[in-house]
Amino acid sequence: MAPPKRGKPKADSSISSQPTAARGNFPACLRLVSSSTVAITIHAKPGSKVATITDLSDDAVGVQIDAPAKDGEANAALLEYISSVLGVKKRQVSIGSGSKSRDKVVLVEELSLQSVFDALSKACSCH
Repeated sequence: MAPPKRGKPKADSSISSQPTAARGNFPACLRLVSSSTVAITIHAKPGSKVATITDLSDDAVGVQIDAPAKDGEANAALLEYISSVLGVKKRQVSIGSGSKSRDKVVLVEELSLQSVFDALSKACSCH
């Protein structure tokens, strides 16, 4: 019974340690999906008074959106806000998954992981 238990954590730790090494010191909510595309896991909070980044953790980037969650208004506002924070064109930012959920994956093209992390850290009101 004990050897299989030991075998599992070894396999899991070797798998999880490789992406961490590749990521460097970036939170898990930021990851490269191709050589020039970064995926950002976002927890959106629509209906806020102002658009701002409230949290930058391993789970997700907390983003308050100043648009209601109806008819795609919050998604459009989120993409516009993220593109302005990152300093990229709106066409470089898209929703990869979660368009009908508060938890989304936003894809940013033609930007490095370091650039995304620096811009989000700078814009975060959580410091």
